[in-house]
Amino acid sequence: MNESFKTVAVFQYSSEAQIIKAYLESEGIQVFMVDNFTIDIDPLFSNTIGGVKLKVLSKQENKALELLSSIKKYSLNDDGKAIHCPNCNSKKVQLLTTVRDIKSFLWFVFGLLSAILPPYVKYTYKCQDCNTEFNQK
Repeated sequence: MNESFKTVAVFQYSSEAQIIKAYLESEGIQVFMVDNFTIDIDPLFSNTIGGVKLKVLSKQENKALELLSSIKKYSLNDDGKAIHCPNCNSKKVQLLTTVRDIKSFLWFVFGLLSAILPPYVKYTYKCQDCNTEFNQK
């Protein structure tokens, strides 16, 4: 049996991929994760190897992409409502980690040298429409 696979999603961490994998499998799609063990061992390699890839059989690709498109890609508040950009009022807002202040940078370097995840990370929201970065109150 010679079947080909298609990559339907890529994630920075395997925990994100596991959630989507479970969702697709609950809908009857057979899903395979690639590079998850490498990234679990050292998460700093995620960008280098292109993240954790979710692959499905070619014949199930369209159904998987349809299901993935139904998932909200942008950040929600604790009540499940979309977070709005304070500049343009867009709902296309994502939560990002940043390494722009000295404390974040020093922890990043420490994590890189010691091969562990840094214990301090600064989070910010970024609007995908106007590129405004802001903090949620």
